[in-house]
Amino acid sequence: MTDDSVPDLRASDADRERVAEILRDALAEGRLDMAEFEERLDATYQARTYGELAPITRDLPAAGVTAPSVSLAKEPAAGPDGSPWSGRIVGGEGSSSWAVAVMSGFQRKGRWTMPRRFTCLALCGGGEIDLREANFADGEVEINAIAIMGGVDVIVPPGVEVVVRGIGIMGGFDHREEGVPRVPGAPRVVITGFAFWGGVGVQRKPTRAEKQRLREQRRRQLDG
Repeated sequence: MTDDSVPDLRASDADRERVAEILRDALAEGRLDMAEFEERLDATYQARTYGELAPITRDLPAAGVTAPSVSLAKEPAAGPDGSPWSGRIVGGEGSSSWAVAVMSGFQRKGRWTMPRRFTCLALCGGGEIDLREANFADGEVEINAIAIMGGVDVIVPPGVEVVVRGIGIMGGFDHREEGVPRVPGAPRVVITGFAFWGGVGVQRKPTRAEKQRLREQRRRQLDG
Protein backbone atom coordinates (compact mmCIF):
# COMPACT_ATOMS: atom_id res chain seq x y z
CA MET A 1 0.00 0.00 0.00
CA THR A 2 1.78 3.14 -1.20
CA ASP A 3 1.08 6.81 -1.83
CA ASP A 4 2.95 8.42 -4.73
CA SER A 5 2.22 11.93 -3.37
CA VAL A 6 4.37 11.28 -0.30
CA PRO A 7 8.13 10.76 -0.62
CA ASP A 8 9.19 7.21 0.11
CA LEU A 9 10.96 8.09 3.33
CA ARG A 10 11.32 5.69 6.23
CA ALA A 11 8.83 6.03 9.09
CA SER A 12 10.01 5.84 12.69
CA ASP A 13 8.56 3.91 15.64
CA ALA A 14 7.20 7.22 16.95
CA ASP A 15 5.38 7.83 13.64
CA ARG A 16 3.75 4.40 13.83
CA GLU A 17 2.77 4.95 17.45
CA ARG A 18 1.08 8.27 16.63
CA VAL A 19 -0.98 6.55 13.92
CA ALA A 20 -1.90 3.79 16.40
CA GLU A 21 -3.09 6.45 18.86
CA ILE A 22 -5.41 7.93 16.22
CA LEU A 23 -6.79 4.43 15.56
CA ARG A 24 -7.40 3.86 19.28
CA ASP A 25 -9.36 7.10 19.49
CA ALA A 26 -11.40 6.13 16.42
CA LEU A 27 -12.23 2.77 18.03
CA ALA A 28 -13.32 4.42 21.29
CA GLU A 29 -15.51 6.91 19.37
CA GLY A 30 -17.16 4.19 17.29
CA ARG A 31 -15.64 5.35 13.98
CA LEU A 32 -14.02 1.93 13.54
CA ASP A 33 -15.29 -1.48 14.55
CA MET A 34 -12.92 -3.99 16.14
CA ALA A 35 -12.20 -5.84 12.88
CA GLU A 36 -11.30 -2.60 11.06
CA PHE A 37 -9.21 -1.45 14.01
CA GLU A 38 -7.20 -4.68 14.14
CA GLU A 39 -6.65 -4.69 10.37
CA ARG A 40 -5.41 -1.10 10.33
CA LEU A 41 -3.31 -1.57 13.45
CA ASP A 42 -1.52 -4.54 11.89
CA ALA A 43 -0.87 -2.45 8.77
CA THR A 44 0.48 0.37 10.95
CA TYR A 45 3.10 -1.75 12.69
CA GLN A 46 4.10 -3.36 9.39
CA ALA A 47 4.49 -0.01 7.60
CA ARG A 48 8.03 1.05 6.75
CA THR A 49 7.47 4.37 4.94
CA TYR A 50 5.31 7.50 5.12
CA GLY A 51 3.62 6.38 1.92
CA GLU A 52 2.41 3.19 3.64
CA LEU A 53 1.22 5.07 6.74
CA ALA A 54 -0.71 7.81 4.94
CA PRO A 55 -3.80 5.83 3.78
CA ILE A 56 -4.38 4.19 7.18
CA THR A 57 -5.88 7.26 8.85
CA ARG A 58 -6.82 9.34 5.80
CA ASP A 59 -10.60 9.03 6.51
CA LEU A 60 -10.26 9.69 10.25
CA PRO A 61 -10.16 12.99 12.18
CA ALA A 62 -6.69 14.40 12.87
CA ALA A 63 -5.20 11.99 10.35
CA GLY A 64 -3.01 12.41 7.33
CA VAL A 65 0.65 12.15 6.46
CA THR A 66 0.79 14.57 3.51
CA ALA A 67 4.51 15.34 3.68
CA PRO A 68 7.54 14.06 5.55
CA SER A 69 7.33 17.06 7.91
CA VAL A 70 3.69 16.55 8.86
CA SER A 71 2.89 15.70 12.47
CA LEU A 72 0.58 12.82 13.34
CA ALA A 73 0.43 13.87 16.99
CA LYS A 74 -2.83 13.22 18.77
CA GLU A 75 -4.83 16.39 19.29
CA PRO A 76 -6.86 16.04 22.50
CA ALA A 77 -10.39 17.39 22.59
CA ALA A 78 -9.80 20.35 24.86
CA GLY A 79 -12.17 23.08 25.92
CA PRO A 80 -11.45 26.78 26.47
CA ASP A 81 -9.43 26.01 29.60
CA GLY A 82 -7.18 23.59 27.71
CA SER A 83 -8.35 20.50 29.63
CA PRO A 84 -9.36 17.37 27.69
CA TRP A 85 -12.04 16.78 30.32
CA SER A 86 -13.84 20.04 29.55
CA GLY A 87 -14.94 18.46 26.27
CA ARG A 88 -16.85 15.85 28.28
CA ILE A 89 -18.62 18.28 30.62
CA VAL A 90 -21.43 19.19 28.28
CA GLY A 91 -24.26 20.66 30.39
CA GLY A 92 -27.89 19.83 29.74
CA GLU A 93 -30.21 17.44 31.52
CA GLY A 94 -28.44 14.14 31.00
CA SER A 95 -29.50 11.03 29.13
CA SER A 96 -31.17 9.38 32.12
CA SER A 97 -31.83 10.54 35.67
CA TRP A 98 -33.06 7.37 37.40
CA ALA A 99 -33.08 3.57 37.31
CA VAL A 100 -34.87 0.81 39.25
CA ALA A 101 -34.04 -2.87 39.64
CA VAL A 102 -36.56 -4.97 41.60
CA MET A 103 -35.48 -8.61 41.51
CA SER A 104 -33.76 -7.68 38.26
CA GLY A 105 -30.95 -5.45 37.05
CA PHE A 106 -30.11 -2.22 35.26
CA GLN A 107 -27.11 -0.78 33.43
CA ARG A 108 -26.01 2.66 32.36
CA LYS A 109 -22.83 2.39 30.30
CA GLY A 110 -21.17 3.40 27.05
CA ARG A 111 -21.77 6.83 25.52
CA TRP A 112 -24.36 8.55 27.71
CA THR A 113 -24.60 11.82 29.65
CA MET A 114 -24.52 11.60 33.42
CA PRO A 115 -26.99 14.17 34.84
CA ARG A 116 -26.28 16.41 37.80
CA ARG A 117 -28.20 13.96 40.01
CA PHE A 118 -28.91 10.30 39.25
CA THR A 119 -31.15 8.30 41.60
CA CYS A 120 -31.30 4.52 41.55
CA LEU A 121 -32.91 1.72 43.55
CA ALA A 122 -31.75 -1.88 43.71
CA LEU A 123 -34.25 -4.03 45.63
CA CYS A 124 -33.24 -7.69 45.62
CA GLY A 125 -31.47 -6.84 42.40
CA GLY A 126 -28.39 -5.16 41.03
CA GLY A 127 -27.30 -2.21 38.97
CA GLU A 128 -24.21 -0.90 37.21
CA ILE A 129 -23.37 2.74 36.51
CA ASP A 130 -20.34 2.91 34.22
CA LEU A 131 -18.91 6.41 33.71
CA ARG A 132 -15.77 5.50 31.76
CA GLU A 133 -17.13 6.62 28.37
CA ALA A 134 -19.79 9.01 29.69
CA ASN A 135 -20.16 12.76 29.32
CA PHE A 136 -21.15 14.83 32.35
CA ALA A 137 -23.86 17.45 32.73
CA ASP A 138 -21.75 19.32 35.29
CA GLY A 139 -18.32 19.35 36.91
CA GLU A 140 -19.86 17.81 40.04
CA VAL A 141 -22.50 15.10 39.79
CA GLU A 142 -24.31 13.04 42.41
CA ILE A 143 -25.35 9.40 42.42
CA ASN A 144 -28.04 8.73 45.02
CA ALA A 145 -27.99 4.94 45.37
CA ILE A 146 -30.46 2.95 47.48
CA ALA A 147 -29.56 -0.73 47.84
CA ILE A 148 -31.92 -2.98 49.83
CA MET A 149 -30.84 -6.62 49.78
CA GLY A 150 -29.20 -5.73 46.49
CA GLY A 151 -26.18 -3.93 45.10
CA VAL A 152 -25.08 -1.06 42.91
CA ASP A 153 -21.65 -0.88 41.25
CA VAL A 154 -20.23 2.48 40.18
CA ILE A 155 -17.30 2.43 37.73
CA VAL A 156 -15.25 5.59 37.21
CA PRO A 157 -12.28 6.28 34.91
CA PRO A 158 -8.85 7.39 36.11
CA GLY A 159 -8.62 11.07 36.97
CA VAL A 160 -12.13 11.43 38.42
CA GLU A 161 -12.50 12.36 42.09
CA VAL A 162 -14.87 10.21 44.17
CA VAL A 163 -16.59 11.34 47.38
CA VAL A 164 -18.70 8.77 49.28
CA ARG A 165 -21.37 9.98 51.73
CA GLY A 166 -23.79 7.05 51.83
CA ILE A 167 -25.06 5.34 54.98
CA GLY A 168 -25.02 1.57 55.45
CA ILE A 169 -27.01 -0.50 57.95
CA MET A 170 -26.03 -4.16 57.84
CA GLY A 171 -24.63 -3.11 54.48
CA GLY A 172 -22.07 -0.64 53.27
CA PHE A 173 -20.55 1.81 50.83
CA ASP A 174 -17.14 1.29 49.29
CA HIS A 175 -14.71 4.06 50.32
CA ARG A 176 -11.53 2.66 48.76
CA GLU A 177 -11.44 5.11 45.84
CA GLU A 178 -11.81 8.19 48.00
CA GLY A 179 -8.82 10.45 48.40
CA VAL A 180 -7.45 9.91 44.88
CA PRO A 181 -6.69 13.40 43.49
CA ARG A 182 -8.53 14.34 40.32
CA VAL A 183 -6.73 15.61 37.27
CA PRO A 184 -7.33 19.26 36.30
CA GLY A 185 -10.75 19.74 34.76
CA ALA A 186 -12.03 16.26 35.62
CA PRO A 187 -15.43 15.94 37.31
CA ARG A 188 -16.19 15.05 40.92
CA VAL A 189 -18.60 12.17 41.54
CA VAL A 190 -20.43 12.30 44.88
CA ILE A 191 -22.09 9.05 45.95
CA THR A 192 -24.88 9.29 48.51
CA GLY A 193 -27.76 7.07 49.53
CA PHE A 194 -28.64 4.16 51.80
CA ALA A 195 -27.69 0.49 51.91
CA PHE A 196 -29.64 -2.05 54.01
CA TRP A 197 -28.44 -5.63 53.73
CA GLY A 198 -26.87 -4.47 50.51
CA GLY A 199 -23.90 -2.60 49.18
CA VAL A 200 -22.70 0.14 46.86
CA GLY A 201 -19.31 -0.58 45.32
CA VAL A 202 -16.93 1.80 43.59
CA GLN A 203 -14.28 0.68 41.09
CA ARG A 204 -11.75 2.65 39.09
CA LYS A 205 -11.07 1.07 35.69
CA PRO A 206 -9.33 2.24 32.51
CA THR A 207 -11.29 3.21 29.44
CA ARG A 208 -11.53 0.91 26.41
CA ALA A 209 -8.89 2.93 24.58
CA GLU A 210 -6.49 2.71 27.51
CA LYS A 211 -7.03 -1.06 27.89
CA GLN A 212 -6.38 -1.52 24.19
CA ARG A 213 -3.19 0.53 24.46
CA LEU A 214 -1.97 -1.64 27.35
CA ARG A 215 -2.75 -4.84 25.40
CA GLU A 216 -0.79 -3.56 22.41
CA GLN A 217 2.09 -2.59 24.66
CA ARG A 218 2.22 -6.06 26.21
CA ARG A 219 2.00 -7.67 22.77
CA ARG A 220 4.92 -5.61 21.46
CA GLN A 221 6.95 -6.53 24.55
CA LEU A 222 6.27 -10.23 23.94
CA ASP A 223 7.05 -9.92 20.24
CA GLY A 224 10.27 -8.10 21.03
